[in-house]
Amino acid sequence: MKNVLVLKNSILGAASASNQLIDDAIAALKLSDSAAIAVRDLGVAPVPHLDGNAVVALRSEPENPDQEAARQLSDLLIAELQAADTIIIGAPMYNFGMPSTLKSWFDYILRAGVTFSYSEAGPLGLVTGKRAIVVLTRGGVYSEGPAVVMDSHEPHIRNLLAFIGITDVQFVRAEGLAMGPEARERGLSTAKAGIENGLDLAMSVQFKAAS
Repeated sequence: MKNVLVLKNSILGAASASNQLIDDAIAALKLSDSAAIAVRDLGVAPVPHLDGNAVVALRSEPENPDQEAARQLSDLLIAELQAADTIIIGAPMYNFGMPSTLKSWFDYILRAGVTFSYSEAGPLGLVTGKRAIVVLTRGGVYSEGPAVVMDSHEPHIRNLLAFIGITDVQFVRAEGLAMGPEARERGLSTAKAGIENGLDLAMSVQFKAAS
């Protein structure tokens, strides 16, 4: 059985393009008896931003109830990640970068000695043998053309995943979603095809858009 962790991040609910694409992927996965799916909607139930107590708890032993709560949350999120064979991440672009909800998730799962370590050769990712499919939704076009230099979205996510050892990553881009109906439909169609390919590779199931 394949274990799949799905992370949703949009604050727009059903109106979100990334949520719609992720929901289509979940519907396709449910057609396969070989997939066990865990969904964490960070847009609805966000991970808290780092504070002083959380930083202490992620670097050393907790010393008060707030620190203990932060450590327990980190342990839970890391356990979900470690249990997954495939991670599907919905990542809308907000102001040229990832949502703060996704950044907070990364803040809680990046733990020295747990998901990465340091050696004489530099940092070493400890979360290996996994595949990630990252669905990027963007109002404009940032994968080519003059706006490439403004993209703090895909490179940041790629670097964070690689830092913990996840280098088998497919980025699926739905771009131009705010550039008119034709551009939006073209962007969504391209993304659906990319997700279909990603699921075929990761899960050996055929993607079908949910009606």
